[in-house]
Amino acid sequence: MLEIRGKLPAGVERIHFIGIGGSGMFPLVQILKGQGFAITGSDNNEGDIVELERQMGIPVTIGQRAENIAGADMIVYTAAILPGNPELEAAKASGLPLWERAKMLGVISSCFADAICVCGTHGKTTTTALLTQILLEAGKDPSAVIGGKLPAIGGYGRAGESDVLVCESCEFQDHFLQLSPDVAVILNVDADHLEYFGTLENIIRSFHQFASMASRLVIANGDDPNTRKAVAGCGKPVITFGLGEENDYYARNVVAHGGMRRSFDLMKKGGEKVVTLDIHLPGQHNVLNATAAAVAALETGVTPQALAAAMPHFAGAGRRFEVLGERQGVTVADDYAHHPAEIAATLRAAKELPFVRVWAVFQPFTYSRTRLLMDDFAKALSLADRVVLSEIMGSREVNTYGVSTQELADRIPGSVWYPTFQEMADYVAANARPGDLVITLGCGDVYKCARMILHHP
Repeated sequence: MLEIRGKLPAGVERIHFIGIGGSGMFPLVQILKGQGFAITGSDNNEGDIVELERQMGIPVTIGQRAENIAGADMIVYTAAILPGNPELEAAKASGLPLWERAKMLGVISSCFADAICVCGTHGKTTTTALLTQILLEAGKDPSAVIGGKLPAIGGYGRAGESDVLVCESCEFQDHFLQLSPDVAVILNVDADHLEYFGTLENIIRSFHQFASMASRLVIANGDDPNTRKAVAGCGKPVITFGLGEENDYYARNVVAHGGMRRSFDLMKKGGEKVVTLDIHLPGQHNVLNATAAAVAALETGVTPQALAAAMPHFAGAGRRFEVLGERQGVTVADDYAHHPAEIAATLRAAKELPFVRVWAVFQPFTYSRTRLLMDDFAKALSLADRVVLSEIMGSREVNTYGVSTQELADRIPGSVWYPTFQEMADYVAANARPGDLVITLGCGDVYKCARMILHHP
């Protein structure tokens, strides 16, 4: 990694993070601490990430107060911190450099000669994590910014010694347009964050802009019409991947071997076989994610042999169909899926596995997404045999939509909903049977409910 100090305001040695417990903040903390900066932070809640940061020797304060910024030379905050937050307001009044997380990530990405930025409405974390593991095992020593925990590195990011960065790149509020991609990987383009973008056409336009920013190459899902629209005319070399033989790279002979394992042949256009790959990830969507990661790895100089050796060692990122354990014959898993397309892909993958029934325990995230995609959520969740819903987690929003979980439950026959995780866990524990799979779904804190079910007395 190139020296980052020259790209930060002069004299910055101590950086304070408001919302340091977020999964998007943790990789920045790891990279910057690895570069020798002193880090402090605050968050409103205890959590796994806060515990990991404390283990790194980082002081983390629970509760956001004006005095927390004392001693900082610079302050970084997440988009989830709303105006009026006392710590954010103190930071604004302090005169210190104040950057939103996306700006800091953009500056970090510009420090690398080979920044591989993985974007898409779905699959970013799995693909970024898988690519990181492949490059690690191939000796490329990448730095990484991942939206989920990668067991191979024990965290959400790392500071490598090479000029390679693998960076999960989120379209939320056009944050990915602050990055400096050398290689842009576009997995898919779907309708999400409509409270900001308004229309699918606007989303496609932003992905087009992201593709046009790539300095070297675009790797795009040729099976996805919206992705094809996004990369059309971007002015950069485009390599396509997918399942269709018209792509530059495609997966053929996909075979499910039972459980999570799948294998497929990675092919080049024209019918040339590159290598046979084994993955331990469920579902057709993960075949596409693995194909994208494979192409990016090959374009970064990984040999087909090294690719085939590394791929089977990846068993998923944290909160991506993560099997937590078993309680009285009931398997409990957790997944980050929070968009209807992601929920549908996860539940379809679950239904392919040898379980008696699949339970979807879902926490809706943000009022706007719940309202705008209500019918899509109902359709996706109805793929499960049993559905249990929580209250909507509003996060950064106020419920100006007047939306409620009851409205979603009314659209899903046989579903139930409860205001607390404890009530949800009690219901599932009382009604799930041996041979069932219970999978919690959502990008909030529904993983806590999974643990409550797993350890239910």
